[in-house]
Amino acid sequence: MAVKQILTEPNKFLRQISKPVEKVGDEERKLMDDMLDTMYAAPGIGLAAIQIGIPKRIIVMDISRDENKKEPLYFVNPVIKNKNENKSRYEEGCLSVPDQFAEIERPKTCEVEYLDYYGKKQILKAEGLLATCIQHEIDHLEGILFIDYLSKLKKSMIIKKLSKFKSKRIIV
Repeated sequence: MAVKQILTEPNKFLRQISKPVEKVGDEERKLMDDMLDTMYAAPGIGLAAIQIGIPKRIIVMDISRDENKKEPLYFVNPVIKNKNENKSRYEEGCLSVPDQFAEIERPKTCEVEYLDYYGKKQILKAEGLLATCIQHEIDHLEGILFIDYLSKLKKSMIIKKLSKFKSKRIIV
């Protein structure tokens, strides 16, 4: 298992639409394990494969926030089937948009169909933070970042700030 580098905005790769996974095998499970290690090391509560440069429809999450009691979730080819019309707002952040946060409104509950770590079809009814996180990560698979929900001005200010920070970093 390995910690991978997380791509940060602005990066055209993050705007790609991820490809469906044909079958869940050893390669995909190793990728999910690496993604989980990367997410925990960051630290974060969700990560899409595209964020580490792999355009596959895979996401991992763990909203437990308890160091001693990890509860990882694995989603391969996730599809949201039902979204509640009732909305909720959460302050969202993103490992690909470091140190930036904004309140985003999303459906309060959703139902997601996906393949699990072993390739078995599952359906999960999610609400609250779990529903928000699933929708945020599935957006990544479509090339959408949470800042895309902000006003044009706010979004451009964040991208400008991130670009400035990126140009000052020295990559060795």
